[in-house]
Amino acid sequence: MKKRRTFFERITGGTKVDNEFDDFDHDDDLIEHQDSFSVRGGSEESAAVGGELSVDVINTPSEIIIKAMVAGVKPQDLDVQISRDMITIVGSREESSEISEQDYYHKELYWGAFSRNILLPEEIDVELAEAKEKHGLLEIRLPKIDKGRKTKLQIKSN
Repeated sequence: MKKRRTFFERITGGTKVDNEFDDFDHDDDLIEHQDSFSVRGGSEESAAVGGELSVDVINTPSEIIIKAMVAGVKPQDLDVQISRDMITIVGSREESSEISEQDYYHKELYWGAFSRNILLPEEIDVELAEAKEKHGLLEIRLPKIDKGRKTKLQIKSN
């Protein structure tokens, strides 16, 4: 029976040298294959911006839905740019200056600038895209271009 390669062996193409440091065997099923879209936050443009925004990308037959938690950010402080195959979300979450740094017992919340670039799995109709924010959840609906749709072209006579 052929032994399955570890997560790092599949990613790097290498082979396992020592079992002592292989804590990732249980993650073999986490990344069996790449989806048809890419979510990343490391472009040159977003490198200047601090954190990476966590997102969910849902691919339905008629639209692509992107959800992100943006609690503490006003909608007017979010910059969402879309093209037919990519979306970029940039914003900033400002920390309250009422509390001094020395008064914190434990601090985990992210404050500051964030961004996310998402390469979409299919082309979208930019003109029909919608975004809404409710209770800190940003939801962006991106209708897909119907490539099967046909229209009759009228021929003009001069």
